Amino acid sequence: MVDRPAHIPRPPHAYLPGVNARHPEDWFEEIKTSVGPQTPLETLHLTLAWQAGLDYFDAGYFWECHEVLEAVWLQTPEWSAERDMAQALIQLANARIKIRMQRPNAARRLCDMVLAHLARCPMGLPVLGLERPKMERLVQETLILIDQ
Repeated sequence: MVDRPAHIPRPPHAYLPGVNARHPEDWFEEIKTSVGPQTPLETLHLTLAWQAGLDYFDAGYFWECHEVLEAVWLQTPEWSAERDMAQALIQLANARIKIRMQRPNAARRLCDMVLAHLARCPMGLPVLGLERPKMERLVQETLILIDQ
């Protein structure tokens, strides 16, 4: 999606519920604590949590993406474009998990939710460093994966 720092730690495997072992509870603490109430809204996309979430998504670590992006989402104001964009990426990661779990109907419902979040984001302006058309393309790619 975007250039990210090389120091983002990746867990030893991508967790898939019901298939392999979940990571220890504290594995993501340092990443999640990179964002908090003191983080200005305009710099949320620069935090380790957001950058790790993007990196994890790109690398196919979808559960891990959701895990760290939730910390960012919690710091976004209600009804903001930032909240919608964070939620869109979290739900898109969830859709990719559902594909791996062979739950296509759940993945489709999640894609519909992602599109609803994106529809509330401005066109032509980046939100948390992401542009709506790029995210909409990722939804379309996800829908193609469902049908394969």
